Amino acid sequence: MQTRNKVFEDLSQLMTNAMGVAQGAKTEAETAMKSLMDRWLADRDFVTREEFDAVRAMAQKAREENEALKARLDALEKDA
Repeated sequence: MQTRNKVFEDLSQLMTNAMGVAQGAKTEAETAMKSLMDRWLADRDFVTREEFDAVRAMAQKAREENEALKARLDALEKDA
């Protein structure tokens, strides 16, 4: 009976080690995929969210200034 328990213990240890190896492989695969995606995105010259938001804010401000200047010009033309 003692031998049978040893076999189960060995089998249990083998399965535990296999799960550890599988987890390590999963982590390595995720890291490699993330690195590949980062490199691919960098090669495509995509802008970051922060850069996009900054340019969008500048465009909004320019639009507002343009509208204010147009209103001022319309008022000056009306007076003239």
